[in-house]
Amino acid sequence: MLLPLPMPSKRFLRAEQASLDWHAPGLVAGVDEAGRGPLAGPVVAAAVMLDPRRPIAGLRDSKKLTARRREKLFDEIRDKALCCAIAEASVEEIERLNILQATLLAMQRAVAGLRLPPARVLVDGNRLPKLPMPSEAIVGGDAKVDCISAASILAKVHRDHWCAQIDSQWPQYGFAAHKGYGTPRHLTTLAHYGPCPVHRRGFAPVKAALEAHVTREA
Repeated sequence: MLLPLPMPSKRFLRAEQASLDWHAPGLVAGVDEAGRGPLAGPVVAAAVMLDPRRPIAGLRDSKKLTARRREKLFDEIRDKALCCAIAEASVEEIERLNILQATLLAMQRAVAGLRLPPARVLVDGNRLPKLPMPSEAIVGGDAKVDCISAASILAKVHRDHWCAQIDSQWPQYGFAAHKGYGTPRHLTTLAHYGPCPVHRRGFAPVKAALEAHVTREA
């Protein structure tokens, strides 16, 4: 579901405009991300166009749903949506661009991955990626707009699946449990083992753990 796209421009739009007072006719896509805060792994974005003829009950901010409910909605969204796409920006891209720009890059890729071109894109938050169609940033959109809620669920579940898979390669870090966030257990294992290849070395706790680990081994 991830599309290998060429690197887009590093220039992005700051979402400072007021809400759009017009609606472009045509399909509307919702966009959201997961994984900006963790200390490891890619940042994930999803774009979803819902089908009004096939409503999905219970859409809301993914953080307010149980893991089991998210998994069920993940399958239902992919089954009933007109189209959807999930994309990532890698740890290397996060390190090179910074986490905000990498997040906007993942959003660009998700929108580009839709098999149907949207007439308008609604993005959760207060920043917009540079897109070829009208777009609007909506603060708290994952709790207000169904297509953004659906995108938040796809992004969150996809990243959780990534964490479960990576946990089998580096079980000592406990990725399946903390999902890469800086929990006490994660910070303790970072201090003991040092970072693994999927850690974001530009993030302060990881950088500190790396420096401490190098010092101990010197």
